[in-house]
Amino acid sequence: MSFFHPFRDNGILGMNRRNACYTLRYNPRKFYPLVDDKLQTKQLLEEHAIPTPILYFEIRYEFELKYLRQIKHLKKFAIKPARGAEGRGILVIADKDEQGWKTSGGERLTMEDIEYHVSNILAGLYSLSGVDDHAFIEYFVQSHPVFRPFTEKGVPDIRVILYRGVPVMSMLRLPTMESRGKANLHQGAVGAGVDMLSGITVGGVHKNMLIEKHPDTGQPIAGITLPHWNYILETAVKTYEIFKLGYFGIDFVIDRYLGPLILELNARPGLSIQLANRHGLLPRLSAVDRQTDIETLAPRDRLALSREIVTAV
Repeated sequence: MSFFHPFRDNGILGMNRRNACYTLRYNPRKFYPLVDDKLQTKQLLEEHAIPTPILYFEIRYEFELKYLRQIKHLKKFAIKPARGAEGRGILVIADKDEQGWKTSGGERLTMEDIEYHVSNILAGLYSLSGVDDHAFIEYFVQSHPVFRPFTEKGVPDIRVILYRGVPVMSMLRLPTMESRGKANLHQGAVGAGVDMLSGITVGGVHKNMLIEKHPDTGQPIAGITLPHWNYILETAVKTYEIFKLGYFGIDFVIDRYLGPLILELNARPGLSIQLANRHGLLPRLSAVDRQTDIETLAPRDRLALSREIVTAV
């Protein structure tokens, strides 16, 4: 099957056009650090009372590796690079016993293993530009029970694409054995398109191939009803007011106890979301551009506009 063939007449947005017409035009460079640095993102979200996983502590320098001893009483937590991309460098610890910790992918780790991993983060091994980075340790997100039948390991997340403050497309990202429990398509996770009106999944993509069933569980990908869907869209629209980027992705998780949380923002969201939705982005982006008063709309009006657009195109 040709990658683009089913969508040639359906407004597929390509990488070059995304960069030239949307990210470069609508994402001022001065705002990039607010989303490229996950700690800055987290701080801004907290200042505006938008839920995000609880930060335990951060490590910025090698001499601070000793602070990792604080995790010895924790059974579950996540370690992340502040400037990482595509899920690289994220270490999710799901359990602990007398032999040490166990990752969400089933790998066993000692304190020395974790210290080595954090040292690599500080050296910039996973950062966007290879420069020195810093690490942070945060709350372990526990997946909402609705997702349990569909994925065996890890926590699914929900990406919402905002264009000029209007939600235009979304997908549910389901971890796989191949992705080692991470909800990242570059590492082998499944993307499931989401109907923007109902919050129900409509189809899937795995490694740029259209699929109907999860490769590990065999469960149908279409028909999953996302909890808290309206709240997620309302929160996404509010987030635009904080970060002022014109084209970006917001990644949510739904914790079984805390509800929807924003994991991170992405100023260069990937384009496979179009395959997952069986629909190109261009018609919806063009519909937003036809609104001459878009910059003056209140959040509730941009959400109403989103519903109008996805219904029409």
